Amino acid sequence: MKKIFLLLSFALLNILVDAQTIINRDAEISAMVKEVNPDSLKYYLQTLVSFGTRNTLSTQTNTTSGIGAARNWVLKKFNEFAKESNGRMTAFIDTVTLQPDKKRVDTPTLLGNVVAVLKGTDTSDHRIFVMSGHLDNMRTNVMDRIGNAPGANDDGSGSVAVMECARVMSKHSFPATIIFVCVSGEEQGLLGAYFMAKKAKKENWNIEAVLNNDIMGSNNSSETNIIDNTKIRVFSEGLPAYETEKNAKIIRQLGLENDGKSRQLARYVKEIGERYVDNIEVVMVYRNDRFLRGGDHTPYVENGYAAVRITEMNENYYHQHQDVRIENNIQYGDLLEFIDFNYLRKNTAINLSNLANLSKAPAMPEQVKVETKKLENFTSLSWKKPTTGTVKGYYILMRETTWPIWQKKFFTTETNYQLPFSKDNYFFAVQSVNETGNESLPVVPMPQK
Repeated sequence: MKKIFLLLSFALLNILVDAQTIINRDAEISAMVKEVNPDSLKYYLQTLVSFGTRNTLSTQTNTTSGIGAARNWVLKKFNEFAKESNGRMTAFIDTVTLQPDKKRVDTPTLLGNVVAVLKGTDTSDHRIFVMSGHLDNMRTNVMDRIGNAPGANDDGSGSVAVMECARVMSKHSFPATIIFVCVSGEEQGLLGAYFMAKKAKKENWNIEAVLNNDIMGSNNSSETNIIDNTKIRVFSEGLPAYETEKNAKIIRQLGLENDGKSRQLARYVKEIGERYVDNIEVVMVYRNDRFLRGGDHTPYVENGYAAVRITEMNENYYHQHQDVRIENNIQYGDLLEFIDFNYLRKNTAINLSNLANLSKAPAMPEQVKVETKKLENFTSLSWKKPTTGTVKGYYILMRETTWPIWQKKFFTTETNYQLPFSKDNYFFAVQSVNETGNESLPVVPMPQK
């Protein structure tokens, strides 16, 4: 009798285990996440700090110090990574001459963004995904181009995260194109990002998402003494900065103040980042950036692209925009010793998993509509298959109007779906998904005309 009871108990346990919801991870992406190496990040960052200063106005002719030496070294590393890409990755420095603006540029200056392009394998897929960090830094005085400015966290951390993702991902192929960029001129007024965003707009680049990384490697803040390497913030705008007046009527009519492209991207970053990276929580912040501050994602937002900022949970202002010094027994300066490389590893892996999932996924579904011809408590959605990518099916996403993230997913292989939930009470979206579970960005339905 005891033996029978034990067998029944084991059988029941197996049923319960089988019934649990398991997070499905793409094996290739999981393997890439494991490749992200804190020692590599530390090596990159030690080298960047060794250049003394990376101020945009600093020397460009010295081979061992200044912004010129730093960007040449990053280009060298990108070219090393490109050797593993079977010719798909190319790297270059994209330059423009800045004229004095009587603000933060006092002499004609050559600005250079270090760019690595991992070309997509599907020639019909023109989607581009961008990961960005800024190579330049500053002391207390933004015009100080000579003094020691380690810039370990701001934004050496974001730059080395870009480099590490380029290293790991260069050995893999993706249908869509990924651009890794370390921009200059951020501290002088987001100049490198504006140069790239305006160029993208002028040349009609099909950028679907920009992940900007700035100050992401330290785990504590000075005033509160909080130490926590289990949370990372993602900032996103709700209302679109681009053509807001043109779209204001439909936004108000449908209640989409919280569903701009960048906010949808932030939800995606949270879901995918937490899916693939253990012991990290992606905290969504409903602001384009920190209070009254800005970053390199803003130029993309202003040009109509979905872009977010990824930043550590607790900034330490003793180590940000400070001359290196000890004052009242407090160490000031953006020094290497204040970096938590395991935290930086996790934050880098969040970027990698999102870039990989996005670029492996099919394109977004087309012409997503919601039926509005008659009053009903059902919600009927329809759409057309994406223009590129092999689709296994589609996820219908649903959340309450007051809820920050998607609460439910329904899978279908059809291009229409009816839900027994009122569109008065919920928001919906549709995303494409392939055989390995890689989802596109979600598309909010528009009223069926």
